[in-house]
Amino acid sequence: MHTSLKSNLAVRVALLAALCSPAYATVTITSMKSSVKSPQQIGSLITFTVTATDSASGQLAFRFNITPPGGTSTMADDFNLGTLSAGAWTVVFVWAPTACSNLVQSTGVVALSCQEIEGTYQVQVVAKDFVSGESADKIVQFQIDPLAGGSPVVTAMANPLVALFSAPACLVGSTMRVNFQPQSKSAPATTTSWVPCRGRETMNFEIAGMYPATAYQMFAQTDTGGVIANGPTVNFTTGQLPTDVPFPSFTVNTPAGPKTDTAAPVLLLNPHQFGGGAIYPNLATDLAGNIIWFYGRNPPQNLVLARPLAFGTMLTIQSDPAWNPASSDKQMLVQIDLAGNLIRRTNTGILQQELLALGATDAGPCTAIPSPPPVGSACLDDFHHDAIQTLPNGDTAVLVSIEKIFPPGTQGDTSGLPVDILGDMIVVLDSNWQAIWYFDAFEHDGGPPQLDINRPAVLNITCGKNADGCPPMFLLGPGIAPLGYDWLHGNSMYYWPHDQAGVAGEIIWSARNQDWVMKIDYQNGAGSGNILWRMGNAGDFTFNNIDNDPWPWFSGQHDVAMENNGAGPLSAMDNGNTRTSPPPLGLGSACGPSDCNSRGMALRISESAMQVTPELSVNLGEFSTSGGNAQLLPDGNYYFQLATVLISLSSEDSFALEILPKAGALTGKQVLNVETTESYRGWQLISLYDPPIS
Repeated sequence: MHTSLKSNLAVRVALLAALCSPAYATVTITSMKSSVKSPQQIGSLITFTVTATDSASGQLAFRFNITPPGGTSTMADDFNLGTLSAGAWTVVFVWAPTACSNLVQSTGVVALSCQEIEGTYQVQVVAKDFVSGESADKIVQFQIDPLAGGSPVVTAMANPLVALFSAPACLVGSTMRVNFQPQSKSAPATTTSWVPCRGRETMNFEIAGMYPATAYQMFAQTDTGGVIANGPTVNFTTGQLPTDVPFPSFTVNTPAGPKTDTAAPVLLLNPHQFGGGAIYPNLATDLAGNIIWFYGRNPPQNLVLARPLAFGTMLTIQSDPAWNPASSDKQMLVQIDLAGNLIRRTNTGILQQELLALGATDAGPCTAIPSPPPVGSACLDDFHHDAIQTLPNGDTAVLVSIEKIFPPGTQGDTSGLPVDILGDMIVVLDSNWQAIWYFDAFEHDGGPPQLDINRPAVLNITCGKNADGCPPMFLLGPGIAPLGYDWLHGNSMYYWPHDQAGVAGEIIWSARNQDWVMKIDYQNGAGSGNILWRMGNAGDFTFNNIDNDPWPWFSGQHDVAMENNGAGPLSAMDNGNTRTSPPPLGLGSACGPSDCNSRGMALRISESAMQVTPELSVNLGEFSTSGGNAQLLPDGNYYFQLATVLISLSSEDSFALEILPKAGALTGKQVLNVETTESYRGWQLISLYDPPIS
């Protein structure tokens, strides 16, 4: 079990830092300037430039906190290093006045709702030297004025497919949403999430999921005691797609028909290019591949769209400089709104400090380790693959990579040198994105019933420094085996509200390179962190092979979750990497068309009998080497994403598939097939305001 008590190591580090610091070291914030003067209207972007000095020799990191009118201070950008020039440290923070508060929905799940409101905000910057421990802060007040008066208004935003709808205030106890639809009625109406009225402040909604260059009509709907009243209609025309942003093309191989779940008409995709080529933005389309939303960075980058969330926000993993100058790859965890504005952001550097304070020994700064790194040394490398926010109290769980040096010969290495093994941590952040719990795979590597450090990746996957599909691998170098070993390659998490024994709050974790799905004893932060079972080939479950499949188990799997709010079945994208490998590991050249493609799976599990029985194991028609999603749709169909399908020696595509299961069989029929560039993951959604519950 992991508590918030500092480890002896962390205490010694803090004491040593204090002893080495100059007496009376001071940090001073010399200026904090905004790009525009107060007041500004809702929807404005305001840039703050902060300069500070430090009489000590340490680096300065800066944190920005926002206090909305009548609210409490929340972290917007956690401690990251500034830039040093001529003895002064500088940092720039771009703020969109978005006040976020926790709302409890009828399902009992706590979700983050973001509403821009007028009033006086407090913007606080804290500058800290983490060596001396000294800090300073400065607070400025900034007035945000409303857009709406006595009538609703809609204004354009920087993204041409996103608008800001502002409505007059509504009574406390009521709720409001916005209904929007093309004026031509060429597509069904879409509605935003319901949000509580506040009585005095205007109601503001980001409207997204609209076609380019299209005239829309939109109006607010207010629910008071079950009676819904429509407000005045406002017209708005979206802009054209920008010509300086590359967008992929789409091919509809199987169009939507009467058996397609057209109540879920949105495809949300995360294009992700490996090894060069155009870098496309994240985007949403209709079921015919017509773009209705996009988000990208300038300059472009392969960011990970980890999860869409309720109320139209998204968790992303992005690449920007943090505390380690050796690499900026996937060093940021960022929550954005539909306009692409920052809601909050943290980075690997401050996360390392927080984990040290929790007592973690494998997650410190890589820059603190000498070269060559001694056996036993370890550090936190990057964020990767997944982050979820369905935990109680608005908590967020994120996957991070950790590297650890093991003795020569570990996992069969023959170099005669110490070996860099790549492992995983699951880190849980509270609603203010401060680390409160962690699972460290290296603490569970002593053999069954946990993990076994001497059970290498099933397909012996290795990582070079800064190689495609790998983290930066900071500890590789002279005196270390030339390649690191990608032991686990975790790629998804699922928060299980209640398991089959009624235990609340466990975590299901998929480790692709072990061909295993594992259950972690989390118990909403009170759990031991132990691995309770390992599902997959050579794991703890038996497979009820009702159709005599020559290789019934998943392998190289992605996006594993319990559907129906935890009641099951367990869904998975079975990439099939091991199954399609040469013997003796897999079926190799002996497999036929039904065996050598990736599969969409739905499995009924029994924890009491430790048995898995398939409900769906459908050939998806192509082999996806990596990536992908699995999702149960509202009408009982399944969505599967084939993420990385080799089309030619220089081209890889993805396929968004909807499968209609065949009654009484494990197979199904494709009732939607939309092809585009490779996309790490994708979802089929009701709207951008309605994320999948798994």
